[in-house]
Amino acid sequence: MPPSDPIAQAFRDARDEIDTFLAESGNIERVHRVARMLATRFQAGHKALICGNGGSACDAMHFAEEFTGRYRADRPPLPVMALTDPGHITCTANDFGFEHVFSRAVECFARPGDVLFVLSTSGNSPNVLRAVETALARGATTVALLGKGGGALRGRCEHEWIAPGRTADRIQEVHMLILHVLIEAVERILFPQNYPNG
Repeated sequence: MPPSDPIAQAFRDARDEIDTFLAESGNIERVHRVARMLATRFQAGHKALICGNGGSACDAMHFAEEFTGRYRADRPPLPVMALTDPGHITCTANDFGFEHVFSRAVECFARPGDVLFVLSTSGNSPNVLRAVETALARGATTVALLGKGGGALRGRCEHEWIAPGRTADRIQEVHMLILHVLIEAVERILFPQNYPNG
């Protein structure tokens, strides 16, 4: 395989982004901290919401279904909802504007003690910003997975990761890995029997 092979380089770039993420102090501890918080909220009867645009909306749905369905082994479902209902989105966008599609859902579903996860590779999506503002006003905890320096959302949420990467695809790959590891971490707390080998 020639060293200039762009396909091989794509895989090397993805590996480099993970290495950069691991090298940043605090990223792994933040996974532990958010997982403990989320597990505690589930035990107290709270839920999590998650939103994002485009590929991030797909990642949001993926995260939610791993909790409500199944990750690696059977266990009770956990209450995580992706704010991706097309009827709601198209109605709200048509009647109020696209910048309100997530905040209206947060206003409807979020309660004090719930958790809102937001995904934005730029950190500048107006509808995601409004969702965070609404969640904070309703007493929900906010968690952001961002990219490109964090944009306007940087520092706005109680917990945040800013993924390395110059392009949205590489950033989303890091986001999805964080989300998968969070699911595993929550399961290890709530369902240790699913991880008998530690």
